Amino acid sequence: MDAAFLAARQKLESDGAGPAVVESFVRFHHQLAEGQQGLIAEDSIEPIAEITDAEDLPAVENHEALAKTVVVKLNGGLGTGMGMTKAKSLIEAKDGLSFLDIVARQVLALREATDARLPLVLMNSFATRADTLAALGAYPELASEGVRLDFLQNRVPKLHAGSLVPVEWAPDPELEWAPPGHGDLYAALVTSGTLQELRAEGYRYAFVSNADNLGAVLDERILNWFASEEIPFLMEVADRTAADRKGGHLARLPGGGLVLREVAQTADADLDAFQDIERHRYFNTNSLWVDLDALTEALDVGEGVLDLPMIVNHKTVDPTDPSSPEVIQLESAMGAAIALFEGAQALRVPRSRFAPVKTTGDLLAVRSDAYVLTPDSHVVLDPRREGRPPVVDLDGEHYKLLADFEDHFPAGPPSLINCDSLKVEGDVLFGHGVVVEGAMTVNSGGVGKAAVSDGTTLKGK
Repeated sequence: MDAAFLAARQKLESDGAGPAVVESFVRFHHQLAEGQQGLIAEDSIEPIAEITDAEDLPAVENHEALAKTVVVKLNGGLGTGMGMTKAKSLIEAKDGLSFLDIVARQVLALREATDARLPLVLMNSFATRADTLAALGAYPELASEGVRLDFLQNRVPKLHAGSLVPVEWAPDPELEWAPPGHGDLYAALVTSGTLQELRAEGYRYAFVSNADNLGAVLDERILNWFASEEIPFLMEVADRTAADRKGGHLARLPGGGLVLREVAQTADADLDAFQDIERHRYFNTNSLWVDLDALTEALDVGEGVLDLPMIVNHKTVDPTDPSSPEVIQLESAMGAAIALFEGAQALRVPRSRFAPVKTTGDLLAVRSDAYVLTPDSHVVLDPRREGRPPVVDLDGEHYKLLADFEDHFPAGPPSLINCDSLKVEGDVLFGHGVVVEGAMTVNSGGVGKAAVSDGTTLKGK
């Protein structure tokens, strides 16, 4: 074994990583050292023509499957893209409630409506755990007997891009570590003991989604179909649009199985095909349904490890400093497990089930009157929008960071109920009661800070 491999393994083991994490990481390290890049060639996959549509699923007849179901939310993100240093799920999302508030209330509302026990379990990171568990203290009724509220995702060393040894960074040693992608879900379930705990309490099905995707609400029609058809693994997919060209897409293997391909797994020569939304029509919403019995069986076969495809991400050790050393982060995607389960399927769902908040523009739209919060804590488009979300594009120089964004909308979001699109260029302060209609571009005119006065209606183009 070479020195780089041994150094990486030793650093991971010294950090207390469990066997499943170590085994996954060293397997990826071997592949990388051999020159593999985890690429999936266009000529090795086929487009998908048709899949089952959620609109065609039968009505719910009973709650038997719900009684054996757990909701898992991925909650490890810090919202660093918005300049945050705390859990992204703690941002105010709607009507004074955070993403976490809304998720908790969704689960409690479904429990009340169905009398199901339905635990909520978060996959936290070290950076998000304390804040989120403290916030969940406002919902003591969420606690489920025999089931923990959260488990921790793992971390792995960043590798020096040239030598593949673990990078050292004295200014901030924490930056020597990276999350191994949400494909770590399976290893984290095992190493934390959560998978064993859930099955011991009689839970068989898990609905897994991102905490910032307010459209990802447990749907009993999907659950009952998933359970009755005895599907081991199900991925929710939606129709790709031009905005989804860089997101992971679903494809079929020549043998008939399904595969997820991310842009980081695509060679430059195949990028045009990857981004062809007519050829590859469906993208992964990152909402999954997993049969925990089938997962346990797959893990037993793999001796505690799922053989997920490697994703190689090139970064700098300090993501805020482009001049810091180049590193490689070895990751995997949880949706890639669709290729590992015989009988795994994908389900076409409406776009309304995919409403993640990735930018402050997304956040402004969700906070506006274009979306409403229902009594059962679902955040949905106002019916008057007829399923068309407003497109909001805010100048990154002035609105990218959450603190700057809040400063520019001190009186709250403008009305967007009749807005097709809003683009803000330059430094613009929005007053109280502003209304935006049609397709609007607001430009500061390059004269420093401009202001839209209280009560202004911006209409037309």
